[in-house]
Amino acid sequence: MAAGKKRMRPGEFVTLWISRLVIWIVIVLTVLPMLYVVTASFNPTQAYFSSSLIPSQPSLANYQALFQQGQFVVWLRNSTIVGLSLGVGQLLITATAAYAFSRMRFFGRKNGIMFLLILQMFPNFLTISVIYYALAQWGLLDNLWVYILVQMGGSAYNIWLLKKYFDTVPRELDEAAVMDGAGHWQIFWKVVLPLARPMLVVIFFFTLIGSFSEYILAGTIIQSASNYTLGLGLYSLIANQFAKNWGEFAAAALLSALPLTIAFGLLNRWIASGLVAGSVKG
Repeated sequence: MAAGKKRMRPGEFVTLWISRLVIWIVIVLTVLPMLYVVTASFNPTQAYFSSSLIPSQPSLANYQALFQQGQFVVWLRNSTIVGLSLGVGQLLITATAAYAFSRMRFFGRKNGIMFLLILQMFPNFLTISVIYYALAQWGLLDNLWVYILVQMGGSAYNIWLLKKYFDTVPRELDEAAVMDGAGHWQIFWKVVLPLARPMLVVIFFFTLIGSFSEYILAGTIIQSASNYTLGLGLYSLIANQFAKNWGEFAAAALLSALPLTIAFGLLNRWIASGLVAGSVKG
């Protein structure tokens, strides 16, 4: 045995191999469904499951159908508009609210954020009937921007997370800025916010993921096919009682993951540091 290497005890050796086995089982359980989705996307028979992972006659017909009809491009455009609008809006609401809770003194500050967290613990579907009734009364159904506005309010957890991060920024920096004549807005924009850039990227990215996968509110508010998001569009492919386009559904599901994959690749450096910072400082 090489010098400096520590011999593992029998119990540690068993624990190590059990951990490796569990990790490999989790990997297989995660990858196997994805393989079936990839297989179905290249299967021209519209069957979701087949006897083999490789179709006997692989084809790009499902991908061609999505783009020939033009529906997937519309869904992707609408989801991109919703995702980017929600991401930017959430950053503005979250950052300003978190700064107020972290740096300012006002009535209700101590328990206000906890009250918001308690409200957000109730699932969105509990308020679906109220949202639908209110929008129907005001004639605001089937509007993409109304759908964005309805989702914009669910940010209490992000406010709490960013507030905890702001609390770790030394107050001495604020005091130094005040000595230079800076007000709250200058301190927020030029001192605190740049230091929280990784956490802001994390909030933006997870908001983007949530908007791409959201279905309940979209199915309640959006009614016309021209306003469908990816969630509604994918469901429409398999909602027909007599014909379910599983092949096109699988192809659309894979293509839907591409924008998020690209965004993750571009933002990976800030996402990693933001998650680490959140786990340590939050």
